[in-house]
Amino acid sequence: MELAEFVDRLDEELRTDAYADLDASANGLQVGPDSAEVEHVAVAVDGVQETFERAADAGADALLTHHGISWGGFDRVTGRTYDQVETLLENDLALYVSHLPLDGHQELGNAAGVADVLDLEDRAPFGELGPEYIGQRGVAPESYTTAQVRERLETSLEGRETPVQVLEGGPDELEEIAIITGSGTDWLAEAEAAGADALVTGEGKQKAYHEARERGLTVFLAGHYATETFGVRAIQERLEEWDLETTYIDIPTGL
Repeated sequence: MELAEFVDRLDEELRTDAYADLDASANGLQVGPDSAEVEHVAVAVDGVQETFERAADAGADALLTHHGISWGGFDRVTGRTYDQVETLLENDLALYVSHLPLDGHQELGNAAGVADVLDLEDRAPFGELGPEYIGQRGVAPESYTTAQVRERLETSLEGRETPVQVLEGGPDELEEIAIITGSGTDWLAEAEAAGADALVTGEGKQKAYHEARERGLTVFLAGHYATETFGVRAIQERLEEWDLETTYIDIPTGL
């Protein structure tokens, strides 16, 4: 497949343009030539030196990551940025990035993957960011206890190295659950307004402890990395449907 076709198909699938003015990440092709062939694609959560090297060692032509190397552009290509770009160029490795588009995609996204783990029904977009959404919410098939939600997350999320931390502020029975992967505690007010009993996210902030209790919400902090493997995994399956060879690179951070 031509690199240009590869990029166009991903941009269309992930609605990359819709997030252009909302995301600090430069989504889409961040590093790549005008023309190249793509037969083997590596996927990973983080676009960092180790994933670049492992993708090159696997013989990949392109690497798709959730977190890239351009956040608002480069002032200078020096130091760490130079080393990363040099590795990509020396190995003819194109870098495609999908940050918020891959969080909010209602079928392939990270939040959708967490919703699958919890078997949520009656799903709807959640986590407003301008005219778009970066998460998902739904209803449990039957009410969960806090312990049941924590167990599902701990046993099903990849890259978990520590127990899921819980801020207990919600009811004993959890039915309406909102999800924003990564860092999502800024959406506690929206979760309350939507009638949620709980919010599942990756990591928290100090202020979230009291805010969750005051808003009557239970918050599950399941790990930034662990909540964001779903999107690249789902894209990997889609790439294989396009007859591309794939490699998944797993480098858990424990965070």
